[in-house]
Amino acid sequence: MATDRLQLQRLELKYFISQETALAVREFVRCYLAIDEFGANKPNLSYAIHSLYLDSDDLRTYWDTINGNKNRYKLRLRYYDDQPGSPVFFELKRRMNDAILKQRGGVRREAVKDLLRGQLPGLEHMLSDNPKHLVAVQNFCRLMFDIRARPKGHVAYSREAWVSTHDNSVRVTMDREVRFEPEFEAR
Repeated sequence: MATDRLQLQRLELKYFISQETALAVREFVRCYLAIDEFGANKPNLSYAIHSLYLDSDDLRTYWDTINGNKNRYKLRLRYYDDQPGSPVFFELKRRMNDAILKQRGGVRREAVKDLLRGQLPGLEHMLSDNPKHLVAVQNFCRLMFDIRARPKGHVAYSREAWVSTHDNSVRVTMDREVRFEPEFEAR
């Protein structure tokens, strides 16, 4: 049975670093952490991540971030490839003061467009029957409806991730080849 390794609450620190520094960080953390299973057998120990960010027409969630509001949220769809059978994760990421809270539910790819058009999420759309995943997607859709959010931008990058071997309390990620493009519908 697969383990849900999602950190429901965490502290995040983000830095821009050079490739040289990233390689030094890799050498340091490999003494204490294990490479994430998704990057273990990949070039550069990295895997692809795609995020489709949703926002209101007045870019409410964007401006909350730019203005440094301590209590804010982001709505994003996360996926790892473009294969028709691959899942899409609806993620609600909140900042409450200094803590990051995340809810996430996996959805069947063929259900994404219907959910973004306003269909209420049900178990038939979900990858699992875990109630917390359905609640996460329901919360996402409620906020999406509240601010009339629609797809605004696609962010893609390669992620190298290192994780604690005994629990999920520590995670170090290095994102490379980060790119953005406007996008106004789900793929």
